[in-house]
Amino acid sequence: MLMDLMTREGENLTGTHWTVYPRPQMKRESYLNLNGQWDFASVAGAAMLPVDYDRTILVPFCPESRLSGIGAHFPEGQPLYYRRKFTLSEGFNRGRVLLHIGAADQVADVFVNGKEAGHHEGGYEAFSFDITDFLKEGENALEVICQDDLNNQSYPYGKQVLPEKRGGMWYTPVSGIWQTVWLESV
Repeated sequence: MLMDLMTREGENLTGTHWTVYPRPQMKRESYLNLNGQWDFASVAGAAMLPVDYDRTILVPFCPESRLSGIGAHFPEGQPLYYRRKFTLSEGFNRGRVLLHIGAADQVADVFVNGKEAGHHEGGYEAFSFDITDFLKEGENALEVICQDDLNNQSYPYGKQVLPEKRGGMWYTPVSGIWQTVWLESV
């Protein structure tokens, strides 16, 4: 039997979290934190856009976390779709705009305004893409498709195990975006 535990801090969680610059030793003034409510969907089949976003998720919590607002594990390999709209303030772009994702399991494809901005494999490391050429005036749309499959042993998975085999030293899987997402101009 799984226990549904919640800390006092978790019960009182509101708003956007971890809004401080994630790398204080390299802080820049042009910083936009994208944590918070994102559109979310999970659809069986090939990872393709567009998709009908039918719920929201609180980033940077993984969908398996109660704090994400989802609290469920999706079938292995089933794509997880994220969308966040944003507008850059006047003067934000001082050269090149970088998108940073602290971590996303295991494979992530990133699109900005419908154009592919990058592909990343590996769930434990931060990655970034230069998205300057994909940005437009006004509102922009960032979409991330994540795929995680614990049956695929070619990626590290730590002590994660499928939910039905959980116990002992093995813990609930983590999929999708699970670390801070932000933009900065360099």
